This record gives sequence, C-alpha cells and structure tokens, in this order.
Amino acid sequence: MAFDIEMIKKVYASMPARIEAARKLVNKPLTLTEKILYSHLWDGNATTAFERGKSYVDFAPDRVAMQDATAQMALLQFMQAGRPKVAVPSTVHCDHLITAQVGSAQDLNVAEVTNKEVYDFLSSVSNKYGLGFWKPGAGIIHQVVLENYAFPGGMMIGTDSHTVNAGGLGMIAIGVGGADACDVMAGLPWELKFPKLIGVKLTGKLSGWTAPKDVILKVAGILTVKGGTGCIVEYFGEGVTSMSCTGKGTIANMGAEIGATTSTFGYDESMERYLRSTDRAEVADLANGIKQHLTADPEVYANPELYFDQVIEINLDELEPHLNGPFTPDLATPISKMKEEAAKHGWPTKIEVGLIGSCTNSSYEDISRAASLAKQVADKDLKTKAEFTITPGSEQVRYTIERDGFLETFDKIGAKVFANACGPCIGMWARVGAEKAEKNTIVHSFNRNFAKRADGNPNTFAFVGSPELVTALAIAGDLTFNPTTDFLTNEKGEKVKLDAPSGDELPVKGFAVEDAGYQAPAADGSGVEVAVSPTSDRLQILAPFAAWEGTNLTGLKLLIKAKGKCTTDHISMAGPWLKFRGHLDNISNNMLIGAVNFFNDKTDNVKNQLTGEYGPVPATQRAYKAAGIGSIVVGDENYGEGSSREHAAMEPRHLGVRVVLVKSFARIHETNLKKQGMLGVTFANPADYDKIQEDDTVDVLGLTEFAPSKQLTIVFNHKDGSKDEILVNHTYNEQQIEWFKAGGALNIIRKQVAN
Repeated sequence: MAFDIEMIKKVYASMPARIEAARKLVNKPLTLTEKILYSHLWDGNATTAFERGKSYVDFAPDRVAMQDATAQMALLQFMQAGRPKVAVPSTVHCDHLITAQVGSAQDLNVAEVTNKEVYDFLSSVSNKYGLGFWKPGAGIIHQVVLENYAFPGGMMIGTDSHTVNAGGLGMIAIGVGGADACDVMAGLPWELKFPKLIGVKLTGKLSGWTAPKDVILKVAGILTVKGGTGCIVEYFGEGVTSMSCTGKGTIANMGAEIGATTSTFGYDESMERYLRSTDRAEVADLANGIKQHLTADPEVYANPELYFDQVIEINLDELEPHLNGPFTPDLATPISKMKEEAAKHGWPTKIEVGLIGSCTNSSYEDISRAASLAKQVADKDLKTKAEFTITPGSEQVRYTIERDGFLETFDKIGAKVFANACGPCIGMWARVGAEKAEKNTIVHSFNRNFAKRADGNPNTFAFVGSPELVTALAIAGDLTFNPTTDFLTNEKGEKVKLDAPSGDELPVKGFAVEDAGYQAPAADGSGVEVAVSPTSDRLQILAPFAAWEGTNLTGLKLLIKAKGKCTTDHISMAGPWLKFRGHLDNISNNMLIGAVNFFNDKTDNVKNQLTGEYGPVPATQRAYKAAGIGSIVVGDENYGEGSSREHAAMEPRHLGVRVVLVKSFARIHETNLKKQGMLGVTFANPADYDKIQEDDTVDVLGLTEFAPSKQLTIVFNHKDGSKDEILVNHTYNEQQIEWFKAGGALNIIRKQVAN
C-alpha cells in the first residue's frame, strides 16, 4: 500500500515548474540535489539563487519520521506548541528500546513490559495528533521508511542521524533534532544552510566479494568523519545504475559517518523495481511520469567538476572489500591489508562475534547474500568459529527471509536472531561478559564503532564491514582472513575456499508479511487523553527554558575541557540510558560522562571549583546550578559528531551550562544547541584551546550587540590573577539569535500559536 499518495501527487505536480524557475534563476544546469532543494522552498518558486555553504534557507519538508528514543522529547515539545494535529505526514517507530539478549521473541516480550509506559505514551500521542505509529517489533525506522514512505524527489527530516538512509530511494532525507521536527509538525518552515555539493562518480560494476557497503567504507576513508560536514553527497555513474536500491540505501545511510547533511541518487530502474516490489506501483508510475526531473540535468554528470564543489571517482571494478575501524568509522583498510595493519597496531585478531543486520544492512539482498555463505558451512564441512547474530530490519524482511529458508540456514550454523530493532548497533546489547572489559574483537555490518558503542566495553575493538564479509570473517574467526584469496581447514582437515556470495536483489516470490506492526491514528484525536504521571521516572512534562537576561555572561565556571573525540555518545550515552529519553532531569545524569577531561585524562571526573574536589560531571554541574552559577564546556574538533540526539544539547541547557566553545561542530549538534537557546561558538584561533586552564572563571562579552557574523569576545580569568582574552566565531543568523534571546526556538513557537 502506498501511504500519503495525495501528498506525493502534489509534490510531483509542482516539481517541474519549480525546477524550471530555479534553472532560469541560477542560469545553469542543475544537480539532483538542487532540483529537490529548490522544489521544496517554503515560499514556493525560487526568487533567489542561494550561495552554497552560506545562505540560510527555509524549506517545506514533505514528512517527518521519529524513532521512539528521540520521539519522546520531540513530542513532549510538540505538545507545548498548542497545535491540534501535525501539519505534515509524520510517524513514530519503536525500535530503540528493545535490548538484544536472548532472542527475538523473548527480548520483544521483555521490552513490551519494561517500556509499557513509554509505548503507551507514544501510541496515545500519535493517536491524538495524527501520527502513524509503528509498534515494537515492526522494524528499524530507516528500513520501514524505505519500504513504506520514501519516494524519489521527496524531502523529509527525521529525528535520527541515519534518516539519510532514504537517500537510497532518491530523497533528500536529513537527520535533525526533535526541536526541528517540532517546527515542521507545527506547520512552520525548516531552516537549513544551503549545502555544498560533493559528487561521487562510480564507474565499473560491483562483483564477487565487493558490496555497496564497501563504497561508503572507501568514501569514509577518503573524506574522514568530518569531510562531508555541510555537504550533500550525490552519487552518479554506471556503477550507481547497476546497483540495487537497497544497496544505495546502505551507502546513503552510512553517509552520516562522514558528517554529510545527506546523500542521494538519481531515480533509475532499480528504484522502480523496489517501489513495485514493496507494493507502491502507483508511486513508481508517478515517478516515471517526471523521471527527467528526478535526476541531474545531463550536462552535470557529463562535466561534474563544473557543478560540484568536490568530485570523487571510484572504479568499482578495482574496489576491494573493506573493514573500517576500530573505534572510528573512517579508518578504512582493504581486506588484503588487514593482516599487516592488525600486526602493526596490535589489534586482537580472534573474532568473538560477527553481527549482521541493522538499519544499514538488513535488506533482503543483504541477508540472501550472507545466507549463501552460511549455507557453505555445511556444504564444505566447516564450523563457524565466532558467535553470529542477525538483526532483521523490519518484520516484512524477517517474515520473507523466514519463508524463503534463510533463517533456517542461519540456525544451522548456530546463529542467534534478535528482534527487528536497533539492538547492538546502538548499545542495546546485553552481551555476556562485557562488564569484564576484556580486550576483544567483533565485526559487524552496522555504521558506527565508537568505543563502548555496541556493548559498553571500552576494550571491544569493533570493525565495520559488509554483511558478506562479516559472515565470512565469523566463519573463519580471524580478522586477518581474506576470503578472496585464503583457504580454510574444514572438519575433515581439507583446505576449502569460500565461494563468492550470491543472492537476489528482491524476493522472487515477492515480499510477504502477516502483521507489519502499523497503527493508523484516530480520525479524530481530540478526545484522546495523553497521561504523564508526575511521579514517572521515564517521562516528564517539559518546562520552558528561561530567556536570555539581556546582559553579557560573566562569572562562568569551566565545567570541562574535553580532550579529543567527543561525540554525542560521549555527551549523552545511549545503551541503558535510553530508558530516560523522555525524562530530561533523569537523563541529564549522563551528561558528558564519556568525555575525557583534558586535565587528568579521566572520564566523568572534573574539578568542582566551589569545593576544590573532583567528582562526576553531572553532579559538579548540578552544584553550580544550585549556586546560581553558569558554566562553559570547551571541546575539540567536530564536537557532537554522531547521533542526532538532541539530549546532548538539552541536558547541558537544563543543568545550567550557558556556552559550548569548540574548535569545530558537527552540523546537527550545532543546530540542536541553537534550537535550545544555547550559545555555541568556535575558536577564531584553534590554538587558543591551549590557553584554557582548569580553574578558569569565564566572561562572554559582546552579547548585547549579538549580530550575524560579528565575533564575540571571551575572557578566561585564571586563578593566578592573569587572563587571556580571545575572539570566537559563530554562525547564528537573525532568526537563530532570536532563539537565543527567547531561551529556545520552542518559546517562540508557543508565542506564535498563542497569538
């Protein structure tokens, strides 16, 4: 069934004229990215040619998607906006709160009991305000969106950084914080700085052991975790058109790991096949009617260097399978080089667990190709040396792969099937023995591999690869095994070689499912009650943040000077903390507990300037708040990398942090800070980071003349009576300055509705 078909018809009806208006205005051929952006302007047809990387633009996204962990805070904010119903099609997906431990059925049953209060809240809010609700077990948000809602040429936002997955079906799909989602659901424009464009030309064709995942692993190695910041990546070339739609989804999905705003692909036959296979023939027919508008103008791909800010070319005929990691998704190693790299760095080579699935790699094609390798275990008298797990992306995929015998094949090699949920990919994995913090190696087909990410063990070396490579490595149990060249010794003592994986792009018998897990909203939700207990430790009605005092900020204490990588996992951990995602005060007890303190190289251990004692970061900040003293957080490069979780911005705001000063920000986190009324600034001279001392008291000057592009001054008053005065930059525009003054964007929305 095609959801929201009337909305899609409306988008396609206006698209040709809007694209033509934009083409005349910019006076050049357009990339696909530009076509989609210019056809989704809030004010209709383009009247301004926007400057990439500089112009702030108001857009009108077609839809909003939220997962259960982030939806709680997003919908608690939306409830304050005073709107009776969401203004655009919106959905909630229950995928983050299910712990992988025993197996799918039992883990799901435990989650439904443990999280009943949260699920009931999300179900009732969805019913009241007109959102589609996908129940626990229905699947991972991004796979469900790809199967049901994504459409070529559309624009959506989602409260998860991997919303970008829908780019595999030709969308501009962007991860945001809950406040951004609240704006769009409330019927307001959504603001984005017009992105720069990176073109990736794929020549040749994937074959053998190489998979779509290897494309993005290679790109991550080229661009690093921040090389795509402020950019949209557009893929094109013969290598793209020969690739499956879900393969494109994998590449788009993990584009979040290079900091890209999103990634996208032009509409082609693989997308049409996928739409028809997922019961959306009507969408395919509509797309076919305007297909020339759903890809770049021909001149763009003929001479990409004239139309993109950066062009990368990858020959798929020469591309090797890659493993990225450990501890960062951009450390790319071709499998042929892994043996020497592992020896050079002392990485543990015995693989303990191989995990496939997740929102990145859980398509029918992924599972079928992995199953072709699992089948060889029995056929070649082999024995799987590592534990092996599968996390299906949706109930539709799970039901279909069970029907087609793949789960039985995996069962024969001792695999464990987890629930259709995020599970180990986001730290919701009750891994036996992880608390011992032993040094070990795992391989997985997920997207992120930060320290502690999967199992909470800082000594788990996690490597990212394709499902095919992960399966082969789990069979071998050896990180240095190269399936393209190496042999294994079977149970008979014979040398055998794994055949290259094979599988079907789409199920020959079509997809099937008994209960997809969808709950449609009530036709009239006005009578639906949304109850939040005042004594709940899981949910808490939000109180508005205080407006800016109208003065400079003086007497701030340095809370922490974070050293090195500080992702949103470091600022607001997931795993067991997910249960507090709807309770701001409780989850604030994890604020910055993963960040490394520059002054002692410890985590969750900072100096309380009021007592001189060292203690946990949240407790220290609560002491400052109780004393009526604000504070400042200092960070390194790409601060806030990773997940879109706005809790990483809301927790400091709630506990009284006033300023975040870093060398550079990741895009989503910087926006989240602005939305919550925080002051996020960057060093004009990054070397000034070294001037900050542990006992500093800090003044921020120039706020009374706060204006776009105008630098602010920060004074670090040292304990010995000396001081350092530095300049800092910011990217606030007029509207964002108003958010700061009002104490947050939501306070402005509330006023607008009241008026």
